[in-house]
Amino acid sequence: MFSKQEAQQLKKEFWTAFGKSFPRKWLLYDTKIKDFSFKFNADNKKAEVSLEIEMKDEVFRNAYFEKIWSLEDILKDYIGDFQKDEFFQLENGKIISKVWVEKNGVSIFNKNSWQQIFEFFVEKMDGFERFYYEYEDFIKDV
Repeated sequence: MFSKQEAQQLKKEFWTAFGKSFPRKWLLYDTKIKDFSFKFNADNKKAEVSLEIEMKDEVFRNAYFEKIWSLEDILKDYIGDFQKDEFFQLENGKIISKVWVEKNGVSIFNKNSWQQIFEFFVEKMDGFERFYYEYEDFIKDV
């Protein structure tokens, strides 16, 4: 078990190592759609790459989620099997729509699994980005 300070330091080292290993500009928040972003996440049990639709207006959130959902089979070609939740509840109670892929059995606190996480991040985020750029005009047309 790590102290809070040790855990923070390890997380900082992890993200620095990822950035140095794969120095590229990711799409992430630069989708040109407010509250529609791609994210990396890693914790002590898994790694995750996600598309998060965080609009407060449920009508808009639903419309974007339905756009993505209408392209389900195509998205699967880009990122493989994925999970989705139209009403995903964050720890703070906020409801978002989320599409994600995860890799279980890896930990941000185990340096031996970092390379696996990095490769997973690159493969899946690249797939999400290629999908988004290919269907961007369709997705934005809400």
